[in-house]
Amino acid sequence: CPNLGECWNGDTGTATIMILGDTCTRGCRFCAVNTASTPPPPDPDEPENTAKAIAEWGVGYIVLTSVDRDDIEDGGSEHFARTVRTLKALRPDILCECLVPDFRGDAAAVSHLARSGLDVFAHNVETVERLQKRVRDPRAGYEQSLNVLREAKVAKPGLTTKTSVMLGLGETDEEIERVMRDCKDAGVDIFTLGQYLRPTEKHLPVKAYVTPEKFETWKKYGEEVVGFRYVASGPLVRSSYKAGEFFIESMLREDAKRENEDFKTSQAA
Repeated sequence: CPNLGECWNGDTGTATIMILGDTCTRGCRFCAVNTASTPPPPDPDEPENTAKAIAEWGVGYIVLTSVDRDDIEDGGSEHFARTVRTLKALRPDILCECLVPDFRGDAAAVSHLARSGLDVFAHNVETVERLQKRVRDPRAGYEQSLNVLREAKVAKPGLTTKTSVMLGLGETDEEIERVMRDCKDAGVDIFTLGQYLRPTEKHLPVKAYVTPEKFETWKKYGEEVVGFRYVASGPLVRSSYKAGEFFIESMLREDAKRENEDFKTSQAA
């Protein structure tokens, strides 16, 4: 990640942890993570150990993410949920985002995690619809990812949802506009855009390097035209970029304050 120093420093540190191992059951052509059809089983004590470690760090915002685990019945949903529940029991004040795989489109797995107590449900559509088969593993898909984001919102109304796309893979402006509108229609609140960078020569080549000015144009379009609550857009922006997290932190605390005030008003009435 190009933003480690920026994210880890400051008054409110943010961090990202990958759980469920380091080996993915899929082989997306943009990603350099290890792949295997049968990765080692997850550490059964990882949720508790991870939560305890995070609770001691003193960060205000944590992102939990993982590889795809198609070899597990629920795709790792309960593993995520257990980590969230344990963390919230230890540090109720910490804000927790889960950047998750698509759980093979399993609505029950999505709903289970959405109701676990997390603050932000994130799942990346990665690219525009036309490029899905070229960029992502065949088991992933545009509609499947949009449905995951929709299901999270249905399972927990009011839950903040987030997604991200990479630019520079050969997409057109019209296709970027379309994916932004489709994600907004799926209930997405936060949208991020970053430059695709080729991990190795075996991965997809970069078709274009998008200028910072163009990224700023997409930020304005997403917020002012499409209507996302927040857009983080820039060459080095990644799906768990600090700037987006700081905004989300402020937004979530404002929402919580408003809900508390509404509750007091209703009690007084």
